[in-house]
Amino acid sequence: MRIVAYLYQDLTWETKLDSTIWGWEVDRVYQDLDWRRSQLAAMLADCQIETPDYLLVMRLEDLGESLSQVTENLVQLEGLGTCLIVIEQDYQSPNFKLGQANIEQDGAENSDSSQLLVLLDAIQAEQRSRRIRHGHAQNRIKRRPPPGKAPYGYKRGKDRYVIDRTVSPVVKDFFEHFLLYGSLRGSVRHIAKKHGKKISVSTGRRWLTNPVYRGDLTYQNQQVVMDTHTPLLSREEGAQVDRLLRRNRSMTPRAASAPRSLSGIVFCATCQSPMTISRVMPRGKGKEYLYLRPTKCPDKPRCQAISYDKILQKTIQSICDELPQAVAGVNQPILSQFKRGVDAEIAAKQKILSQLPELVETQVLDQSTADLRAYNLQTEIAELKSRLAQLPPVNLKEIAQTVSIDQFWMDLSESERRFYFREFIRQVDLIRDGKDCEVKLNFMF
Repeated sequence: MRIVAYLYQDLTWETKLDSTIWGWEVDRVYQDLDWRRSQLAAMLADCQIETPDYLLVMRLEDLGESLSQVTENLVQLEGLGTCLIVIEQDYQSPNFKLGQANIEQDGAENSDSSQLLVLLDAIQAEQRSRRIRHGHAQNRIKRRPPPGKAPYGYKRGKDRYVIDRTVSPVVKDFFEHFLLYGSLRGSVRHIAKKHGKKISVSTGRRWLTNPVYRGDLTYQNQQVVMDTHTPLLSREEGAQVDRLLRRNRSMTPRAASAPRSLSGIVFCATCQSPMTISRVMPRGKGKEYLYLRPTKCPDKPRCQAISYDKILQKTIQSICDELPQAVAGVNQPILSQFKRGVDAEIAAKQKILSQLPELVETQVLDQSTADLRAYNLQTEIAELKSRLAQLPPVNLKEIAQTVSIDQFWMDLSESERRFYFREFIRQVDLIRDGKDCEVKLNFMF
């Protein structure tokens, strides 16, 4: 008994399957990976010479590029006496008998020609879907935008997005406001007030995380291709946005957007309650006093409020004293070695990219294969660069020396100080000692 199998895949949008997926003892597997289907023609020719008893295919539409080709090849194969077994569809050749092959199929029944008629419409629809997906995949390989309306701030050019000068200032202003204040809701309100552009908070979050504003394209398969068009947000700003979003997830929306630099990061070590900032302005006095008080203190009497300015000064003093020591504990050699390894991987892939045009010119590769290889390399490079962006800077010690100076913190505004606090500090614990209070810093690294 001779059994053969035929497998067709379009690698522009499908993941290559192993030729041993059938679960049968197959004498030979014919596998096509592009539209030319040379292996299908070879299989049909071989069947004329040595007719197999059984032919395995995943789906009927794999037998041709059109419904007429599928029908013609099916009639030819069954006319030779070959029993066709379709793995993913309810079809088997009418002359197929379970007892002849000693093969068990759960709940399957002998097929007849009426089953084929039922499948014809489905085959035609699936082939149309394949052509559409192939077209979309070709656009991805050629770094063209996905179908649909261009994101706000861009418009469609000939083969890429171009900046829409009439509305892009709104998006840029939104990003700048978020980088300055770290408040998503505040940035949404800002562009509504200043530009009259009303968006929801969820839309604002999509703007902040959408790779398109960083000059990249992301497709339905979640693969990212970098540097496909002019960005509205630089790489450094994009990394800051990502850090702010990660940091803000651990805070309430109100704390994340509060203007004070210590908002959202101070906790009482006694009762483990987060501390909120209260303002007090005594009647008849123009001076405003700020206090930190616990919001969820379970003790009775409750932990007392404490001066905000006092804790701010202690926090600045502690960060100047402790940050260099904390940075010294970070394993910089391993970090540098990892970064060099990733940089080497990126350089190797970029070298392969530069060699592809020569391989096409010497006819080692055809253009479609080279385009697919280039696309895969570009997505791999994008993933590696994303991993690099998540690493702490290699010059962390130099940065720590700069920010470990009292005057550096005193010269900053509250918004700027808040940004740097959230870059370095995960949490500030207040340790009470009677009426006095000390601070303990938990750093991000």
